[in-house]
Amino acid sequence: MSTADVAHILVVEDEEHLASGIRYNLQAEGYRVTAVGDGPSALEILSSRDTVQLVVLDLMLPGMSGYAVCETMRAEGSDVPVLILSARTLAEDRTRGFDVGADQYMTKPFDLDEFLSRVKNLLARSARRVPEMIVETTEFGEARVDFTTFEVTVAGEPVHLTQLEMKLLAHFVAHARRVIPRDELLREVWDLPGNLNTRAPDQFVHRLRKIFEPDPSTPQYFVTIRDAGYRFVPEGQTE
Repeated sequence: MSTADVAHILVVEDEEHLASGIRYNLQAEGYRVTAVGDGPSALEILSSRDTVQLVVLDLMLPGMSGYAVCETMRAEGSDVPVLILSARTLAEDRTRGFDVGADQYMTKPFDLDEFLSRVKNLLARSARRVPEMIVETTEFGEARVDFTTFEVTVAGEPVHLTQLEMKLLAHFVAHARRVIPRDELLREVWDLPGNLNTRAPDQFVHRLRKIFEPDPSTPQYFVTIRDAGYRFVPEGQTE
């Protein structure tokens, strides 16, 4: 297998012993790994020609936080998957991580098998990008979405969605008006076991609401169905 065929993972972690352990285990799985200890170095690598397929990102970095790294990546149009690996365990930390564009969030200490499984799934999803769109474009409210070009506008203004946000939106559009359980979203959008204990679907629905809802606190399009899941209502729920 050539170097070009091996997935390149960027590990951004300032604790050398932890970065070395992560690099060792990823290399043992056959991945090519670059490890850096600060945000600016990470962004420099991401802007170079040395393609990165996944970023494993700590939050508490010297000088520039992991939040700022991820936010800068997304602002510059990067859709490289980001797995946050952090000692921060509060709900607001997870929420902020997803708000700046992270794909998944794991807390330290972490289970190695689960970590490697998430890495594998993120890389597989990145390779597929948004698969087999049932519809090419959709409009609802003041939004227009083109799934073939990744162009999104709200009230005529361009909006950037990450690859994972587009995939989640595509799943909602393809199953409009149907109640979609959280375990289905984990399986079909995140490529994860449906029984995994994570609030990622809830955080990403919250993100879609902030982008598309006139009043995110009273959603019309992305509606919570208590104890059941979510429903996408393209014409808007008026009740």
